[in-house]
Amino acid sequence: MKGLLVGGFAAIGTGSGAMLTLHAGSDLDPLHSVISEYVWQSAGWLLPASLTLFAVGSALIAEALRRAGMSRWVVALLVAWGASMFLIGAFPTDRPGVPLSLSGGIHRYAAFAAFLMMPAAGMLLAKAKIRYAKAVRILSAIALGALVLVVIPYVVRMFGIPMTNDDIPAGLTQRAVVVTELGVLALAGLSMLKPSARRGVSPALAA
Repeated sequence: MKGLLVGGFAAIGTGSGAMLTLHAGSDLDPLHSVISEYVWQSAGWLLPASLTLFAVGSALIAEALRRAGMSRWVVALLVAWGASMFLIGAFPTDRPGVPLSLSGGIHRYAAFAAFLMMPAAGMLLAKAKIRYAKAVRILSAIALGALVLVVIPYVVRMFGIPMTNDDIPAGLTQRAVVVTELGVLALAGLSMLKPSARRGVSPALAA
């Protein structure tokens, strides 16, 4: 199990490094530009590479949790989150100003699904009283709050009210979701590093 966790952390760390490298080499404004737009930069290939690494890391940590006897719901949510990350990278968003395409639609809804699933997994992990349960609960709550801010502009546009990412800190709120969810995933893995980590898990959530 330790090998799975180390592999998961390595994948998450490498993916984070690729994401930071992509941002450092771009001239986009991270306050207003969403992460998906970085795929059109010269080093845009780093975006799907980073998301794929996140997916691999999530799968490895999910398997470690499964072997430790964690709830099947938690394991399923982490695997689904990883699958969504892969889809987000495999199906890039549309260029600004272009009507929504099939690829753009898959990208958008996979991202929304992922943004919902990790906080749900985090709340279940916190309820199971894993190590770092309080931190996991706080990060999950922040992720959900930031997700609401991400969704609001889409709802506003549905009512015909024009709003662009330049009018709001769309990039900031989206990055808040991503960072906090990666934090939940990392803490889920860290909680399993010691053999004693499972002692306080609720039996109802460990089946």
